Amino acid sequence: MNKGYAVYCDADPHFYDAPHRVAPGADAGRSRYAAASLPVPEGWQRHESGDWLALRPVDAHLPDQGWKIHVSACLDNAESVLERVRRHCLDHGTAFKFVPSRYLLHQRNAKYADRAGSGKFITVYPADEADFERLTGELAELLAGEPGPLILSDLRIDDGPVHVRYGGFTRRECFDDDGELRPAVTGPDGTLVPDLRGPVFRLPHWVRPPAFLRPHLDARTAVTLAGLPYTVESALHFSNGGGVYLGRDTRTGAQVVLKEARPHAGLAADGADAVTRLERERRALERLSGLDCTPEVLDHFLVGDHHFLVLEHIDGKPLNTFFARRHPLIEAGPDERRLAEYTAWALDIHARVERAVADVHARGVVFNDLHLFNIMVREDDSVALLDFEAAHAVGEPGRQTVANPGFVAPPGRRGTAVDRYALACLRLALFLPLTSLLAVDRRKAAHLADVVARQFPVDRALLDAAVKEITDGITGSAAAGPVVPVEPGDWPRGRDSMAAAIHASATFDRTDRLFPGDIAQFGTAGGGLAFGHGAAGVLYALAASGAGCAEGEVRWLLERTEKLPSGMPPGFHDGVAGIAWTLEYLGHRGRALDLVGPLLDQPHDRLATDLHSGTAGLGLALDSLAAATGDAALHSAALRCAELTARDVAASVARPPRAGLLHGAAGRALLFLRLYERTGDTGLLDLAGDALRRDLARCVRGAGGALQVDEGWRTMPYLGAGSVGIGMVLDDYLAHRADDEFARARDEIVAAAQAMFYAQPGLYRGVAGMVLFLARTRATGPGTGPADVRRQLDALTWHALSYRGHLAFPGEQMMRLSMDLSTGTAGCLLAAASVCGDPPAGLPFLPPPSASRRPHEPVPPGAVK
Repeated sequence: MNKGYAVYCDADPHFYDAPHRVAPGADAGRSRYAAASLPVPEGWQRHESGDWLALRPVDAHLPDQGWKIHVSACLDNAESVLERVRRHCLDHGTAFKFVPSRYLLHQRNAKYADRAGSGKFITVYPADEADFERLTGELAELLAGEPGPLILSDLRIDDGPVHVRYGGFTRRECFDDDGELRPAVTGPDGTLVPDLRGPVFRLPHWVRPPAFLRPHLDARTAVTLAGLPYTVESALHFSNGGGVYLGRDTRTGAQVVLKEARPHAGLAADGADAVTRLERERRALERLSGLDCTPEVLDHFLVGDHHFLVLEHIDGKPLNTFFARRHPLIEAGPDERRLAEYTAWALDIHARVERAVADVHARGVVFNDLHLFNIMVREDDSVALLDFEAAHAVGEPGRQTVANPGFVAPPGRRGTAVDRYALACLRLALFLPLTSLLAVDRRKAAHLADVVARQFPVDRALLDAAVKEITDGITGSAAAGPVVPVEPGDWPRGRDSMAAAIHASATFDRTDRLFPGDIAQFGTAGGGLAFGHGAAGVLYALAASGAGCAEGEVRWLLERTEKLPSGMPPGFHDGVAGIAWTLEYLGHRGRALDLVGPLLDQPHDRLATDLHSGTAGLGLALDSLAAATGDAALHSAALRCAELTARDVAASVARPPRAGLLHGAAGRALLFLRLYERTGDTGLLDLAGDALRRDLARCVRGAGGALQVDEGWRTMPYLGAGSVGIGMVLDDYLAHRADDEFARARDEIVAAAQAMFYAQPGLYRGVAGMVLFLARTRATGPGTGPADVRRQLDALTWHALSYRGHLAFPGEQMMRLSMDLSTGTAGCLLAAASVCGDPPAGLPFLPPPSASRRPHEPVPPGAVK
């Protein structure tokens, strides 16, 4: 689970949204600070964007980069700290910005907040280095004794809340060695280089710290584990509250686990910091000492102001890892024996966990955070419960404050009822790990139980008991209507229902996005407009599926592209090229050409060479527009993109490149193929073959001979970054040139698309991508027949939910719905249309084989409903 998604769940019960959009309301915990509502002083200007409110003198002339000051604060002293810093800055004419509400500060310091940005409450911008030294001293004196979390990316001044860092003042961006757009600073030679912002303090190599910082640098390096009887061997996990490390007791040689807690950081929902929670865990485990199902506390100590708890190391594996090792639905067609064996094992594991929880309750402790990752299974299948930082006494008031979204109890549950709810979720999740869908609609439990009962020989009474526990208390409108309004393969009803859900989600009053989608909408300039996660991709799916776009939706995109957001990337999935291609597809050629015109004169030397955001995607878009318009300049630019794509990037030799359609060599091969079709240059076909071989070299054969991309710690079958995306391009290559190696690889990739269960429904990382691949592949072996395609299409129903009575699908991490192409309902719509549509739908540059028009050319103007 990617914990970064949790912070985007508070603003809306159905969709991911930016944290600053949470309404303050009457809740004091979410209220804005008084300073955020004060009038702007004369001679000053104010600007609010996202999580920040900035104030600066109208006549201020700040450098583009330099030393800046960050001030941290706790929830209880933040208002006081802000008022003093604000007054100091106003009195001295110093530009500054601050986080304007208690809620946003809480989120910045939460357990799973971004570690690089955590703790930053106020940023102060000195005019020059002399001003920097003066302000640092004055603010450190002004705030002496005030508590605040350590800002990991900065150098702390003494032991107070003032920190410093060298970096950019103004928004500038450049491409890093991987072709990703990053914040930038100017290097000594005048070129832009990435402004590295990670959870560790580091300086650009050409910057020398002022002399007054030397004592603080020395103090920072003086804090070590030296002198303690423990060594750290590896990091097991990091959160904003601290790390979890595998270590060794040097006195005995025994392996131990060291848990770290940073003061004032890693806040839970009740405001408790990591230190408070570590102390809770210590008290709970000491109370549970002697149980076989919990680790023993061995020691606790301080290093600097960081607290450490030393625990017994339990030799085993987390329960979640057993799905890849044992679950039969990762196969294409498990037999009855496999299903029965797994059912017996899963029920035995659940019974063992139930007994462990009962033993914990008998000692007067509520676990409060039971889920698949916190259950350790030993070689003999005995179990142990880990991570008791949310535990409390049975009679203690209060609700869950830290919980996995797939197991979090409804707000009304308290005490042991919280653990009973998690046990009910676990009973379903052991067979079908989709309980994160319950965060959107708890009624989904009954549907999941129906699926489990059809697939496994499990006593239905056990499933019904779990459903009753999960759905208890649902009444009124929350219980109305079916959780799956229509199956996606029930065509055209499924198409019309998905389209209705998309239309119903549109937010015409917003300028950042039209359709709610993945959190990536908020991570890149113009993300809510782009093809991958924004309006362009959704409108394409609506049009290509035959559902049609609403006039107002297309008008919204046209209005937003009259002036593109500053810093928008040029790429296909994340930027300008994809929007331009879509507008041409929708019949708005003038705007499309207006958008790509400025791209023609740019060098693109620092772009990645991939399909997602690099020269491959840009070249495909330009080639398509060249074919539609006959514009020689566009064609020349497409060929230039091919030259850049073909270059041997030195960085890819130094480390293994990413593989797959979106970020790997398969996307580059797609550009070479399409240009070969346009020009007849067989050298381009050679380049496509070489690129495909590079991606195939990253693949391994798994169970049943299925070919998947090896990422080092997992294998990936998916359309975006897995083997199925490679298979899509292999299909088109083989249409031009026979190759036995490629033909065998394609058949083995077909096997990778035959599993009965995939964790998510999305196009690029889930079931929908398997449907799209199987619907268009020219392979004729086992697994490619109509019944096989239909089985995968029907499997989309396992993830389906209802939005305003219409069929919709969850996005990445499945904690909220998504309407975008890459992760959500639009992608599922496109996949279903590739099977049921007349004509069938396909991706840009990868249309179905039966398409009568050239595969990379837009639909003629006026062809869209």
